[in-house]
Amino acid sequence: MKKVETVLCSSGAHRQVRRGFGALVFRVALFALLSAAGSGYVFAGGGAEKSGSSQTAGQGLAGKGESLVVFVPGVVSGSPIYEMLVVGVQKAVDEKPGSTVKVVEGGFNQAEWESKITSLAASGVYQLIISSNPAMPAICQSVAAKFPKQKFLLFDGQLEGNPQIYTLRYNQREQAYLAGYIAALVAQQAGGAKKLGLVAGQEYPAMNDIILPGYLQGAQAVDRVFSVDFRVVGNWYDAGKGSELAASMIREGAKVILPIAGGANQGVIQAASDGGAKVVWFDVNGYGIKPGVVVGSAILKQDRAAYEKTRLYLEGKLPFGKAELVGVADGYVDFVDDDPAYIAAVSETVRKQQAELVTRLRKGALTLREDGTEVRK
Repeated sequence: MKKVETVLCSSGAHRQVRRGFGALVFRVALFALLSAAGSGYVFAGGGAEKSGSSQTAGQGLAGKGESLVVFVPGVVSGSPIYEMLVVGVQKAVDEKPGSTVKVVEGGFNQAEWESKITSLAASGVYQLIISSNPAMPAICQSVAAKFPKQKFLLFDGQLEGNPQIYTLRYNQREQAYLAGYIAALVAQQAGGAKKLGLVAGQEYPAMNDIILPGYLQGAQAVDRVFSVDFRVVGNWYDAGKGSELAASMIREGAKVILPIAGGANQGVIQAASDGGAKVVWFDVNGYGIKPGVVVGSAILKQDRAAYEKTRLYLEGKLPFGKAELVGVADGYVDFVDDDPAYIAAVSETVRKQQAELVTRLRKGALTLREDGTEVRK
């Protein structure tokens, strides 16, 4: 396996658009990947920089080795989205003889991300800079203007028309709809108030405009009476505050809660466990986190996306300038319905109803635009 090197940045601020406790499988895979590669951890700007080709940036030159860098706007460990990103990119690089990849952890201070990406581009070492975060397209567009030969592959964001940048964005309307639908089915079977909860780390455009409305839309597809109690922790790490908000929601009638609050998710899980409520998980398979409490997992397959798009780049086929939106029918957004913990925690009646929705979305019989418009075939 080629060497993958991870660089730590010294930022200590805890800001991130989406960070959560992930499935153990990705942590194990990532640990194995880094261990087998003999990876080292140094601070950005330190002396352990990895040598790479100074080849001019392009769309990937088939048959020639290239140097790639993954810029993580945060840290890898404990961030499932970034764990999947690293695993997917590394898999593609492993299949391309002579190519190398380095992982740079940029820390949580968003104000520093542009300068750090600028440094990577200015080095002239990396033909492709890869990252994942809704803030990245704007940041990388600014950097691209200064380095016209630098190419960027960006996930979880959108920017169309820049010949140096390719973006792939997940249809989180469909993801949130799946979460809201299962949450409402479980809450309806439990009886009582038709009320769900959503605890967010912070407010941001995708949360306010896509995820929250999609979650409510999914719930109201079960019964128009359902409402969502939406509350914000104010950061991505305060488990105590997450627990406090969730406990209050439960006292006020919320039966199922969707936490998208990073480290604060643990507080939500504990409050749900203590209060007899349930939780729906987002981005990765969360059933194993608290079996019997987690009753749904609406996931993103970022490892697959990272592998496939990196491979396209290395084959010289990645369409820079294009912005793609992918959803359930494309295979990048899904609902985990075959986990034994899901089967054990959720009644057969509810599972059958959820399966009907999942099947329609997977087959493309139903798709949702980001504005909530339902397209039926």
